[in-house]
Amino acid sequence: MFPRLITINIIEEVFEKKIPLKIIFGGNELAKKMGKDSSLIKEMLFGTFRWYIQLEYILEQLVENPLKKKDRLLKHLMMIGLYQLIYMRIPNHAVVSETVQTCERINMKWAKGLVNAVLRKYIREAKRINLKIDKNETVKFAHPNWLIKKIKTDWPDNWVKILIANNERPPMFLRVNKLRNNRKYYIDQLKKVNIEGVETEHSCHGILLKKPTNVDKLPGFSKGDSSVQDLAAQLAVELLDLKPNQRVLDACAAPGGKTSHILESEPKIESLTAIEKDKLRAKKLYGTLNRIGLYAHVKIEDIINTDKWWDGKKFDRIMLDAPCSATGVIRRHPEIKLLRTMDEIIEVNKLQTKLLTTLWDTLKDDGMLLYVTCSIFNQENRDLIKDFISNHSICYLKPITKKWGVDTGYGRQVLPGQDNMDGFFYACLKKKK
Repeated sequence: MFPRLITINIIEEVFEKKIPLKIIFGGNELAKKMGKDSSLIKEMLFGTFRWYIQLEYILEQLVENPLKKKDRLLKHLMMIGLYQLIYMRIPNHAVVSETVQTCERINMKWAKGLVNAVLRKYIREAKRINLKIDKNETVKFAHPNWLIKKIKTDWPDNWVKILIANNERPPMFLRVNKLRNNRKYYIDQLKKVNIEGVETEHSCHGILLKKPTNVDKLPGFSKGDSSVQDLAAQLAVELLDLKPNQRVLDACAAPGGKTSHILESEPKIESLTAIEKDKLRAKKLYGTLNRIGLYAHVKIEDIINTDKWWDGKKFDRIMLDAPCSATGVIRRHPEIKLLRTMDEIIEVNKLQTKLLTTLWDTLKDDGMLLYVTCSIFNQENRDLIKDFISNHSICYLKPITKKWGVDTGYGRQVLPGQDNMDGFFYACLKKKK
């Protein structure tokens, strides 16, 4: 297949069906056709979504008449051409030639002259267009206006850093399985296969790779010696304060990174129940546990329906990794900027409160519930926890006294890019005896 043709078809599918890019690369029919071009396709896809708003603006400056809705594939073709000219090291003449040739493959031979003219015009007028971009906040940072306003409101002193971090390429962190080896030993194993890794500051099991790599190249990955997990996500299990003989619940558990981390961290817990509502995501959870060789009581159920998954015995520890806006992980999922809406955030906010209220009843007296999101919005984090505590007299906040993140007064927030981490929120809720 042709990489640029595959790329624009995937872009169209993401917009049309609201399919996240991670699902596409997880086994979509188009993804199976990538072959040796997968790296090029991935770069064009993630890059185009990352800078979509800016690329769309640039295209508007280059065409005399707006493109029709039925010509969306042509629009995406020119945008990936612009992305290659601006952000990739492919020679200009090769970009123009390959992009023009792709017109025939989408049955738009008539557009070859237009595509050629648009790309060559950008090459000539790039400096003029870039000056205009710097004057437009939405275009400069490639974020929709509503999202910029909301981030400004919640983080008035940090909003620029957040937007910049959202547009950066994400790092690759590993978590070493302490049941199998230690971090120094694993870094030595990485060196033997020419992979450079360094110890992380905030997680005693974390390794930052100097350069992202395919998991197939990681020593012992298939046997569970390590897992890929962002550093911010690795902070969760330490906050759970696990002890032997505890009954633990991992709610919204897929794809299983935190589930396996719980089992690696305290193998002497009495039991771990992991709940996942979505059957496809549950398969990933099973896959994670099988790869590492660990066991949990996996329940494919909706948390709200406690009568279908709960045996009535209360838990010592609960981790609620709640559904959220995912605005803390935009650098990993740039399509979020284009697909997420304010209405969706309002709805997921209601669900968060419902899940928290439901799980609170399954927690033992003197037990702890760890509330987690990968959001940076106060309404999903600080404000939600504040309201919950005010409505539950036996609930109190256990302070998180760590060097990472920002104390919000009702939990601790890691902002995107802080210590090279994704944006995560944590709140430890204790139940009075």
